[in-house]
Amino acid sequence: MPTVELTRFRVDPAREADLLRARPAMLADFRADRAGFLDAHLVRLPDHEWLDFVLWESPEAFAASRAKGANRPGIAAFFAAIAELVSAEEGTTR
Repeated sequence: MPTVELTRFRVDPAREADLLRARPAMLADFRADRAGFLDAHLVRLPDHEWLDFVLWESPEAFAASRAKGANRPGIAAFFAAIAELVSAEEGTTR
């Protein structure tokens, strides 16, 4: 069953350009290294918050990705631009 990962985070205004520069490499690393990765959308919210909406083939694919962490340079660079995690949720689509 398709799984949605919703991660809300804050970025220091001085690092927003870093976040956006790192995004394409992060997505390329996900496509190369994360079985079950389907798509991702980054949403800018007010007050320097962002929402990352990531779609996975299954809860297992998402769990396997989470276990890998920032194991590739593009992923690590994207994560490094994040100042604070606000929330993280997982759900399924119907």
